[in-house]
Amino acid sequence: MSANKFLIVILFLVGLLISACAGPADSAGEDLGARKIRVVATTGMISDIVENVGGERVEVTGLMGPGIDPHVYKATAGDVQAMEQADVIFYNGLHLEAAMAGVLERMQDRRTVVAVTDGIDRGLLIAPEQFEGAYDPHVWFDVTLWMQAVQTVRDTLSEMDPGGADLYHKNAEAYLEELNQLHAYVQEQAGRVPAEKRVIITAHDAFNYFGRAYGFEVRGLQGISTATEASTADVQQLANFIVERGIPAIFIESSVSERNVEAVQAAARAQGFDVKIGGELFSDAMGNPGTPEGTYIGMVRHNIDTVVDALLQSQVD
Repeated sequence: MSANKFLIVILFLVGLLISACAGPADSAGEDLGARKIRVVATTGMISDIVENVGGERVEVTGLMGPGIDPHVYKATAGDVQAMEQADVIFYNGLHLEAAMAGVLERMQDRRTVVAVTDGIDRGLLIAPEQFEGAYDPHVWFDVTLWMQAVQTVRDTLSEMDPGGADLYHKNAEAYLEELNQLHAYVQEQAGRVPAEKRVIITAHDAFNYFGRAYGFEVRGLQGISTATEASTADVQQLANFIVERGIPAIFIESSVSERNVEAVQAAARAQGFDVKIGGELFSDAMGNPGTPEGTYIGMVRHNIDTVVDALLQSQVD
């Protein structure tokens, strides 16, 4: 093959690659009222917001389903394609989707990419010392903070699609009222447990906002991110705490392996103390679609009911 023909083949192949990687033209300036807005959301909790606020005017693709751990999730080729085709990408931020950071950063050059936590006053966020100056990303467990994420989604969709702004505001108002009722429900349920008994122990520190908002002391084995491995010393230290405080129940998480919590349970039993597994909590992912736990509201209600039932049952026993 001659040098010229070889060059032509190379240029042709490069052109095909560019075409394959390129998404649709930027939707800026397009009348989005003529079709559904294509939305990609990283977590189920964010998908739930978009579906409630956007209603029939949006088409939502969620990247992370039930049981998926967002701390270590890496975008697949299908995920990247979905993001390339999207009009807007909503993600949590605060380093929750740490393994996707590079992909999200690259998408910002050609798509509208919004962290739903950007509108939350940083003074309301928790910044654990062990998290190297960054914030705890699990804001959805304080319902009042998650309401601010709803407002961010509402405002973003309204700006992109002014013709649908009235609908987005109406839907958001109705959903925010449901979240107000959810917040009151969690407060009421938490109040059933004596203050000194309000202790939640799980695989990782996903419930610090929940604890602060609703009066629970929270201990997690792995820290803020599940990417952090728990050591034998961590297991023993947490078991000692359980025995010393007489903690009756600890909890597994749907998106984190059970083995670490079971190791803590075994370490406590080795000291002659029987701590029970109080049930499964949904932390970084919601439940299966079509179930109550497959919605944000159902997920939060399940968690508080499971915790309260386990801690109150221990008093009966």
